[in-house]
Amino acid sequence: MTSHPRRVLLAPGYILHHRPYRDTSRILEVLVRDHGRLTLFARGVRGPKPRFGGVLQPFDLLLLSFHSGREAGQLTGAESAESAPPLPAGSLMPAFYLNELLLKLTARHDPVPEVFEDYRRALAGLRRGDAVEALLRVFEKRLLEAAGYGVDLRSEARTGKAVEAEGFYRFQPSEGLMPAREGDTGAVAGSSILALAREELAGERRALDDARLILKAALAERLEGRELVTRKVAKAVASRGGSRT
Repeated sequence: MTSHPRRVLLAPGYILHHRPYRDTSRILEVLVRDHGRLTLFARGVRGPKPRFGGVLQPFDLLLLSFHSGREAGQLTGAESAESAPPLPAGSLMPAFYLNELLLKLTARHDPVPEVFEDYRRALAGLRRGDAVEALLRVFEKRLLEAAGYGVDLRSEARTGKAVEAEGFYRFQPSEGLMPAREGDTGAVAGSSILALAREELAGERRALDDARLILKAALAERLEGRELVTRKVAKAVASRGGSRT
């Protein structure tokens, strides 16, 4: 953790969350490629003539300058790093879900450049219109791995026996993959597990459903059972025919 303020110039970063602070300022939660997740005070960015020209938008790659601090830093500059189209309306909820995962599963001041690049690729995929569920599952898998909570998708927990495509398994967050029979509650196909390990999920309904079951359980353990706000909203959207997260 940073013990003394230091100046950082033009660091690639994204805004994950922001909230009002006093009359004209905001408190930002940002993900910066070489500095990790940080809290920054952004002064004078609200009102009719916002500082930085209104570039402080979520999901846009920015170049951020700031004075870092032990708990929170001070934003001193911000400019757009690239010209990217806005996210399609249907991709906004999945993108906010990615942000919430990052806020809950990353630690402040812990550089995670691989997570930054995974997030950047995920946003690019959402802009392109890639298959959303497959994109989310791969991001969840990689984020858990980067945070030190990765799931062993290649072998059974107790025996170390290799997962077989023809087999069936149950995932227990505290242990790992356990052998099961087809039709057992919570049983997932070995072929689905191996597809998730290879990150080859697009177009495979069974593989997507099984991957979601495994990763949801793994995330729930890390979140200590607290449901993500975006999942609650997504449930309401899905009940009206929208996509799931």
